[in-house]
Amino acid sequence: MKVWARLAAVSAALSVATAANAAGDYVTIVQELPLAVPAETAWAKVKGYCDIGKFLNPAGVLPCEITQGKDSELGAVRKIAGRIEEVVVAVTPLSYTYADVDPKILYHGTVEIRPVDKKSSKLVYTLFFDQTSVPADQREANKTRRATMFLGVMKAMKAQAEAK
Repeated sequence: MKVWARLAAVSAALSVATAANAAGDYVTIVQELPLAVPAETAWAKVKGYCDIGKFLNPAGVLPCEITQGKDSELGAVRKIAGRIEEVVVAVTPLSYTYADVDPKILYHGTVEIRPVDKKSSKLVYTLFFDQTSVPADQREANKTRRATMFLGVMKAMKAQAEAK
């Protein structure tokens, strides 16, 4: 019996240690830009799920293809630059949320247009990810790099949303 009790204690201790190691280091980045157009007008111009290729690199559009489902619909999968796969996990009339299919980083992003009044709106881009796969001494730089990159994406989206 003592052997079983010891094995149970060791097993419980390992379970607790594994659970502690499985805990993530989650980061949320929320950025907003004002838009000088109504929400519906803006959304009509930026809602394309695979438009991310031109927003990520306006000078030389990154290839993006829908590999499963339909563009901007729940369950649609896009492949950016032939290597990044993301799936739409939520859709509203003025937003979509996507997730990276790589479970190691638990990466999610939401692109949303929020009405401000009848003539203006704002673009809100929210990123959420687990940075435990990034070395601790590089995490702040990684977060800053992502925020800077997606601010560039947002500026490209803003230009398209406000274009005549």
